[in-house]
Amino acid sequence: MKPSAKDQIAGKLHEVRGRVKQKAGEVTNNPDLAAEGEGEKLAGTVQKKIGQIEKVFEK
Repeated sequence: MKPSAKDQIAGKLHEVRGRVKQKAGEVTNNPDLAAEGEGEKLAGTVQKKIGQIEKVFEK
């Protein structure tokens, strides 16, 4: 598997995990967990974009 694909998959995984943490924090009224989830979601988005950029330069 190419590194770009790995980054895209890992990024999507982080986005989903962050979204779940964020919602759990909102439901349980835990702002720390919500913020942690938001940060992880953002990190996943960035990682996914890096994978997409790598894919463009692989060609």
